[in-house]
Amino acid sequence: MHITAQAGNNALPQVVNDAGHHALIVDGSPFLILGAQCHNSSAWPGILPKVWPAIDYLHANTLEIPVYWEQFEPEQGKFDASIVDLILKQAREHNVRLVLLWFGTWKNGSSHYLPLWAKNRPDLFPRMIARDGQKRVDSPSPFAPVALQSDARAFSALMRHLKSADPVHTVIMVQVENEPGTWGGTVRDYSPEAEKAFASPVPAELLQALKIDTGAGGNWTAIFGTNADEYFHAWSVARFIGQVAAAGKAQFPLPMYVNAALRDPLTPGPASSYESGGATDNVLGIWKAAAPAIDILAPDIYQNDSAKYRAVLDHYGRPDNALFVPETIGAGANARMCFAALSRGAIGWSPFGLDYTRLTEEALAPVGLNYRMLEPIMRELARLNFAGKVQAVEEETGREMETLDFGAWKAVIGFGATGRRKITDAPGNATPIGRALVAQLAENQFLVTGAYCKIDFKAASGGQRDFLRVEEAAPVERTTHSSGKGNGGPVPSAFHVLRFWNGDETDWSLSFDSAPQALRVTLGMY
Repeated sequence: MHITAQAGNNALPQVVNDAGHHALIVDGSPFLILGAQCHNSSAWPGILPKVWPAIDYLHANTLEIPVYWEQFEPEQGKFDASIVDLILKQAREHNVRLVLLWFGTWKNGSSHYLPLWAKNRPDLFPRMIARDGQKRVDSPSPFAPVALQSDARAFSALMRHLKSADPVHTVIMVQVENEPGTWGGTVRDYSPEAEKAFASPVPAELLQALKIDTGAGGNWTAIFGTNADEYFHAWSVARFIGQVAAAGKAQFPLPMYVNAALRDPLTPGPASSYESGGATDNVLGIWKAAAPAIDILAPDIYQNDSAKYRAVLDHYGRPDNALFVPETIGAGANARMCFAALSRGAIGWSPFGLDYTRLTEEALAPVGLNYRMLEPIMRELARLNFAGKVQAVEEETGREMETLDFGAWKAVIGFGATGRRKITDAPGNATPIGRALVAQLAENQFLVTGAYCKIDFKAASGGQRDFLRVEEAAPVERTTHSSGKGNGGPVPSAFHVLRFWNGDETDWSLSFDSAPQALRVTLGMY
């Protein structure tokens, strides 16, 4: 894998692609984001004490936290980075990496995080106009040059500050805007500026990117027909945000992504029924062409239906797009969908709202179990995922048994079959909460973890499986550093053995219940 050029503990984080496999490189090697996003209004000094204890409890290695434009530039042209510096300091104290979320022109389709001085100038920071040409819509217009210049200037100032304030790369990625697009049934902007652009020829670079040969060209309606309004709005929003991102990258080229509010992945309705203009699955090619400074287009998955959840993962995990889930439901049975993401090569997974402003430890526990399971093997798992050697599976009602094929060996998973019970007697859990992961280290050696399941192996040759050695990884101790001089994130680089499994722990295959355990399993035959 081509990561040697960025080797070293002070290397700039980057997203890399090798034959369609992706990795986020941090400190010179693949890094798996075991993330948690705090609530929207939690990035304030008085609220941060309710954030860090939750991150510590979860054993998350990355906190996603907003930087508000109204907070960062309270007076036009005067930037206040004090809260950014506080977050950096406290993240290092808690050994946690950061993904900063720039709440600028767009936040959930609106512009409510603009500074007061900008909100007081709706002529320069205009909202969209509806189809009737009169009504204002509570979404920012992408045809606002002053807004674009102001947002790009502020974002550049943030990135310039990070370059000097964060030489150890506590911040590993930055989100540019938040769920951009338009709610409320208005598919695009109908302002005079937008109408002029809509009637103009479709940009040649977009036609080339989409491999559309029109000969003499044409305007949006001529080329895209009934999809013209939506495609035009996606291009316009992406073009605006791409310029903001490019301005920031010119100061400090950290990886950047845009998150998307989704349309129904299996039965999508018309563009008026979801947040049009954002990076929905049907316009990813348009976004890629319009905003090349954006490294990842990432889905915010709030689907309770597991089939739809998996469909979203399949839409966004593409050869030209690393799969990253920056927002999702993490409570209860949804925690198992972390494994659905990992099975598709995800570079990270991060549920929303995991702090103590609203939630308790009981609500955080399912995600905490995931992260305690994965933490001791995180670095090795990230490396193996980049190499395409990780398989994972999440339980579904009626699917009590699963088999993962690794060539000479097959891993067999029985959900609900814990304790002194044969794996073939798997009854399934009362609620589908089981999950399992197997990563291949060598032909006969694997990293294994899971919850509420049993895992065993079968030799493809038909020989009798023998557990030559089963080693349990020592848990990672969470520590804080009052100096604030760490570079964030407990990142175990070696497998530290806590104990060997034998007897009851292996006689009935490998049983995983609610204890977070990760194993290194070496197999033989007799």
